[in-house]
Amino acid sequence: MRAQEKDWNQTLAAAVKEGKVVVIGSPDPVMRNELIPKFTARHGIAVEFLAGRSSEIAARLRTERSAGMYSADVFLSGPDTTATVLYAEKMIDPLKPLLVVPEVTEASKWKKGKPWFVDPEERFVLRLFSSVASLLYLNTEFVKPAEIRAAQDLLNPKWKGRISTEDPTTTGAGANLASRFYNTLGTEFVKKLYIDQRPVSTRERRQFSDWLARGTQPICLNCREDDVRPLVKEGFKLQEIFELSDVSPSVNGSPWLMSVANRAPHPNAAKVFVNWLASKEGLEIYARGYGSATLRTDVDESFLSANNVPRAGVKYFDDTEWQWVVTGRKETRDKVWKLLKSRAK
Repeated sequence: MRAQEKDWNQTLAAAVKEGKVVVIGSPDPVMRNELIPKFTARHGIAVEFLAGRSSEIAARLRTERSAGMYSADVFLSGPDTTATVLYAEKMIDPLKPLLVVPEVTEASKWKKGKPWFVDPEERFVLRLFSSVASLLYLNTEFVKPAEIRAAQDLLNPKWKGRISTEDPTTTGAGANLASRFYNTLGTEFVKKLYIDQRPVSTRERRQFSDWLARGTQPICLNCREDDVRPLVKEGFKLQEIFELSDVSPSVNGSPWLMSVANRAPHPNAAKVFVNWLASKEGLEIYARGYGSATLRTDVDESFLSANNVPRAGVKYFDDTEWQWVVTGRKETRDKVWKLLKSRAK
């Protein structure tokens, strides 16, 4: 038996002995219903999945750590939480040394020629997805696609009160899209869309897709693919819009970036989990459930919409690019927040 194989078998045995891995991320039916059962069946290791909004996760971690508690092993988090909380506040250890399985480390298995670590040191934060980002969803029984060919069409008075969005004044997808609109279309557009058009918001993520399906808010700015897809299978006429004539196309690393907690209570189980999730088997399970294009070369993409997969020769704005997240988007988001909160008074 080779030394590498022997070391991995020892890691597997130690992971099973630890009993579980604790993973923190956003509410995620694909993780709960598909990925976790298959990981546990494969390796005999339970997964405790703690889900919450980004702001809730950040607050929880700060509270725990101030009390000397370290409950998390693996983080599957959005770019803002990853860059401005986990990395900036030194809550994570290098992930790169933990990737040891040959199919994960082999250069030919990756579209970037290697596993893509996106942090400045290129060893803490692993990006596993790069998909063309959708701009919005329509219920085509209520809104004809021809009626929304440009973002400016969202300002038509007939859509007043009929658009849903995540809260653009808190960290998350709502603020990210508002920032993108601000950069591209300017102050007046953002004022008109997010104030004058009276978009509807909620903290309950699945409510957005419910409103979309029922047609109460037939335009959804921040619905998630994994919430919408089951409704399409049920027969609802819902369409994802990737391009508008006045907004440049973009890609992102959604649904999450992966990192490992420092002082992790189950380090061997964490090592097994991150290697499996970055493998063909783990990543393909997730990609199928969520509908995102992965950065692996050997994951079947035939199940994806052609619109999801970045096209060769097209220049995309990368909404998950590290410098944009920590400076450009933050600065733009602060301007958006100031604008919207001042108008809301």
